[in-house]
Amino acid sequence: MANARLHPRTIDAVKERADIVDVVGDHVVLKKKGREFVGICPFHDDSKPSMTVSPAKQFYYCFSCGAGGNSIKFLMEFQRQSFSDVVLDLARRYQVPVETVDGPQQERLKQQLSRREKLQRALALAAGWFRSQLRSTTGEQALAYLTEARGLTLATQETFGLGYAPDQWDSLLNHLQQVEGLSAELLEAAGLVVPRKGGNGFYDRFRHRVMVPIHDRQGRVIGFGGRSLDGSEPKYLNSPETEVFEKGKHLFGLDKATNTIRKQDRAVVVEGYFDVIALHAAGITNAVASLGTALSSQQITQLCRVTDGKRIVLNFDADGAGVRAANRAIGEVEQLALQGQLELRVLHLPSGKDPDEFLKDHGAGDYRALLDQAPLWLDWQIEQALADRDLAKADQFQQAVSALVALLGKLPQSAVRTHYLQRVAERLSGGQGRLALQLEDDLRQQVKGQRWHGRSSRHDQPGDTSQRERCEADLLRLYLHAPRYRGTIRQELRQRELEDFAIPHHRLLWASLTELEETNLGVGRLESISHGEDDGDGLDGLDLPRLLTDQLLLENSPLLSRLTPLLEPGELERVALAEPLEQLRGLAALLERQKSFKRCRHLLEAWGGQRLQTLEACISVLVQDNQEDQQGVDMEGRIEQLFEELNRDALHYQELYYSERKHIQHLDQQRRGGFQTIDALSA
Repeated sequence: MANARLHPRTIDAVKERADIVDVVGDHVVLKKKGREFVGICPFHDDSKPSMTVSPAKQFYYCFSCGAGGNSIKFLMEFQRQSFSDVVLDLARRYQVPVETVDGPQQERLKQQLSRREKLQRALALAAGWFRSQLRSTTGEQALAYLTEARGLTLATQETFGLGYAPDQWDSLLNHLQQVEGLSAELLEAAGLVVPRKGGNGFYDRFRHRVMVPIHDRQGRVIGFGGRSLDGSEPKYLNSPETEVFEKGKHLFGLDKATNTIRKQDRAVVVEGYFDVIALHAAGITNAVASLGTALSSQQITQLCRVTDGKRIVLNFDADGAGVRAANRAIGEVEQLALQGQLELRVLHLPSGKDPDEFLKDHGAGDYRALLDQAPLWLDWQIEQALADRDLAKADQFQQAVSALVALLGKLPQSAVRTHYLQRVAERLSGGQGRLALQLEDDLRQQVKGQRWHGRSSRHDQPGDTSQRERCEADLLRLYLHAPRYRGTIRQELRQRELEDFAIPHHRLLWASLTELEETNLGVGRLESISHGEDDGDGLDGLDLPRLLTDQLLLENSPLLSRLTPLLEPGELERVALAEPLEQLRGLAALLERQKSFKRCRHLLEAWGGQRLQTLEACISVLVQDNQEDQQGVDMEGRIEQLFEELNRDALHYQELYYSERKHIQHLDQQRRGGFQTIDALSA
């Protein structure tokens, strides 16, 4: 390792994960002061706190001696260690995979860095040319669209560098080749041109579109979004992913919003480019947008870095796609929000308007007021569970209760859960006090059971986790290597409620696969496929093993080591892949069987905890009723009725237990049918 050079990916990952407050706080006593921390500087003879540590900027600075820098710089100077030693120590601390490069690799990396600079120069030149076209006679329609239809001033257009791509096949290509001397291959790598199908030359990717440049945190152009002016599809065309542009790692407008986000300690995330531009034009300059994909954990981490209070408001569209996007974003940070490490709120504007439309009708003041009133993510999800449901109808009432129980089951036992149980019970009761109390107790019992059944490990038996891990791994391997059956697999998992993988790294891999497929097929299609409303055409055409590997490599993800066994099936696994449907049904039945067994154990415990009233006790109760005239009364029927009333809960648990056992027998038949080929081979 001493002679090896660290890979830039390792260095970037360490810089991303090493928190300045943690690193400095290990060696200096830090005290919170406003949004920053102060302490005694260790680099000179200091008698009072003159060193400031900023978690938002990930930077320390001493106002007395001038020492300053990031986490790596601090440890290099404090511990008198080399750059490589410090990075390696931090990599071990933050569990960052360490990559090194040899001599030839070092040369290739230099070439890659040089190539990145060339790509960024090409994109910057393209952005300048697009701006010039907007001010020329060919850009009159685009300029009218921006100023009249969008209501954007020239100053706002200049601030965001808006431009126009002419309605010609190769105008940008010719300019950058002939005037700037750039090669077509470089322009293709930058995502600016597309090779012709016949292999004879290239043409411009963006034509007759308003052009919105996308910048990274340093303000460098890394890609474009193009808005169609003639109604042609797609309405918005984005740059493809390139060496300098990775959609899941960047946020549109963050370079311009960072200072305001820090100042207001709140970030607003919207869906579209023009939503961000309209909000900034209205003075709401802490707005950013995701880049055509679901908000990722990396994007959320970037926002958390620039807001001390970790306050984020999601303002997505109120249509189905917007609701799904909000729910996916919530899923990325749910655990952080539950632990109080993040304040996540969701704003849906009235009448389903997007921010751009709302500002035109109401103005910035009304928007800010709604931002301040935006509900917490859990309150919003509760409202979604109740929305468009007629609680007077038994089936819709039950659907609402099931959805609410699943939500409240995520909360730990605390005053917060009690608060939400009371609120939900009041909503469901329609203001009837006595009914609200009964519903609250019933919800509490269901939430407790739901947590036991779905999340608690108390009812796991030895070997349950290892068996579940093997089954889930086999399912993921099947999904990767049996592309024709991906739609069927999704339907099966949805039908059996097995989409939420129990093993954390499997859950993350499944989320990565889902994000890749939505990026390539479009948001919303997977939901239709899971419901059996879409035949899944296109799923089988995706090279998921390659795409997933590339994505995890780019993200420096520790999941990469988990992926290798899934990419290389063993001999027995290859045989199983030859019969994908049988393998699928067997695995799904086995996982569902494990869930059912866990539920049986819970039901047995609940059943055993009930105090059973005997028949003698029932007769005693009847005698105490002091009924003088017992003639004509069906005493046997009355005793049986009383027995059922006194033992209602115990009998209910008993009924559920035997029903679950019967279901397990049915699953065993499915499992044997699905695994008969493998069983025979194993024997």
